[in-house]
Amino acid sequence: MPLPLPAEGGADPRAPHVRAAAAMRDAILCGMWSPELALPTTSELARLHGVEESVAAQAISLLVEEGMVTTSGPHAAVTVRPLRQQTVRPADSGAPVGPGEPYRWLNVAERQGKRGMITLLDVAEVRPPVEVVDALELGETGTAVLRRQLLQHDGEPVELAECYYPMEIARGTALVEARRIRGGTPTLLAGLGLSPHRTVDRVSARVPTQAQYEALRLPGDLPILRTFRVVYSESDRRYRPIEATVMAKAGHLYEARYEF
Repeated sequence: MPLPLPAEGGADPRAPHVRAAAAMRDAILCGMWSPELALPTTSELARLHGVEESVAAQAISLLVEEGMVTTSGPHAAVTVRPLRQQTVRPADSGAPVGPGEPYRWLNVAERQGKRGMITLLDVAEVRPPVEVVDALELGETGTAVLRRQLLQHDGEPVELAECYYPMEIARGTALVEARRIRGGTPTLLAGLGLSPHRTVDRVSARVPTQAQYEALRLPGDLPILRTFRVVYSESDRRYRPIEATVMAKAGHLYEARYEF
């Protein structure tokens, strides 16, 4: 069973219902409460966490808003929704595909029984943020093309991706066009002789920006899982950066899996 909350006056400054919701959320994500089974009653949850029933009810409302649990009414049983936190394998979609094949991310979604969709939100030549400038070795004046995309499963937002490509690579290619690229950008880059040879991810939890909050339809004050990815191709016996991407996912719904 989940641990009860610390006594009032402890180091946690959050409101009691937020703290209770955090404990319940952790219990769900750790598998202590199985999907499609009813949670303890509100009064039982209140006793478990040492709070009033009204506070426990507020905590449950937060979890309903997040999509972690579901209920049919104020006095109905509350059940855990199945497969709420999904595992993302970053290695699944970074490789080029064969002629005429769709982007690997769409294939992975289909194998999971989901309808994948990618919406291109914006394409523009920009002077990127400092971390992208440094990663792509753009120097003091270099620019990049930004391709901003929203990835969805069955109409629900999965990831907001901001992908940057040095203009010296992108100029004169489909990267600068406001349309989707058949097979994805890894396939296009491979066709330019820039196959991905090395990928470096930095993963962190962040407070979402307004754009991320709106695009991902985030509920409440929950963090995002942020990945900053740099892709390198091998050229003249050195690694050349060809892409830098900022990916944002809802932190309570997704986890990343890496294998070594």
